[in-house]
Amino acid sequence: MRTFVYQGLPARVIFGVGTLARLPEEVERLGVRSALVLCTPGQREAAEEVARQLGERCTGIYDQAVMHVPIETAEDARRVAAELRADCCVAVGGGSTIGLGKAIALTSALPILAVPTTFAGSEMTPIYGLTEAGVKRTGRDARVLPRTVIYDPTLTVTLPAAIAGPSGMNAIAHAVEALYAQDANPVTSLMAEESIRALADTLPRVVRDPQDVAAASDALYGAWLAGICLGTVGMALHHKLCHTLGGSFNLPHAEMHTIVLPHSVAYNRCTAPQAMAQISRALGGADPAAGLYDLAQRLGAPMALADIGMPADGLARAADLATQNPYFNPRPIDRDAILALLQAAHAGLRPTPAGT
Repeated sequence: MRTFVYQGLPARVIFGVGTLARLPEEVERLGVRSALVLCTPGQREAAEEVARQLGERCTGIYDQAVMHVPIETAEDARRVAAELRADCCVAVGGGSTIGLGKAIALTSALPILAVPTTFAGSEMTPIYGLTEAGVKRTGRDARVLPRTVIYDPTLTVTLPAAIAGPSGMNAIAHAVEALYAQDANPVTSLMAEESIRALADTLPRVVRDPQDVAAASDALYGAWLAGICLGTVGMALHHKLCHTLGGSFNLPHAEMHTIVLPHSVAYNRCTAPQAMAQISRALGGADPAAGLYDLAQRLGAPMALADIGMPADGLARAADLATQNPYFNPRPIDRDAILALLQAAHAGLRPTPAGT
């Protein structure tokens, strides 16, 4: 008999083509008067458009968001928000920008309105991450969950294919690990399988034609579901590995998730059979680990940690760090096996399908 606990998270989602135009009314609905717009340097143009939409409600733009949210950047953004007397943050971009908004909310309780422009999914979670002295630490806090999320597929069509593909694979990683989470439940598992299916079906179309708004909409739908999964249940080995690699070696976030995911799935393949059956079904019957590798390859994503700057002499240290205070995982964590996993990911090897 099934036993589970399901706790939904409060969030308002506005989804559809052209929904960015509803930003001013959504800010007003939050009852705030002075919004600080956040972005990365590369998203400055999109942030300026958001600022124009907000008009007098925009108190300024902070465009220094970077991946893994270094504590120095977080403290600087908190200072700017306080100096400008912002009472709300509008985060425009992907996980780096939304993560910065969460860092501000963590110490100020300023509400966040998120406008995703990638397929990361972090906008649906109360999870934050901060990197200090080369170590990335994550946590959960209700204060950092965005109050409102505006998904407008037209904002993703300018994503270069090299960013869109790994971004979507990052979202798939959230859904995959939700299926074998310690607190998995039927509702989240339904969302997770549908998320993997939607993203696997549409990401090749998005990469082939970034201007395909219908494909972008379907991929954003899959990313939304993945974000709900990430925010609702715990994660496992894959996310522990990526937090370690990202925080300690400053590897690009989405590409790192893309490369490591097939190997993490291969590690857990024999100890999470039900989850693997769902992943396989979502991939059209493919072996879970090999199917995810093949999907990433179809997207033209980097396939080896060596290709994104991971030094070979850092693998042993990464294995040591990843096995300290490990997350729950269906297969016991073994340091030598984790090192072998990282070595395979470093070389970009295709996981051997089950039964071969």
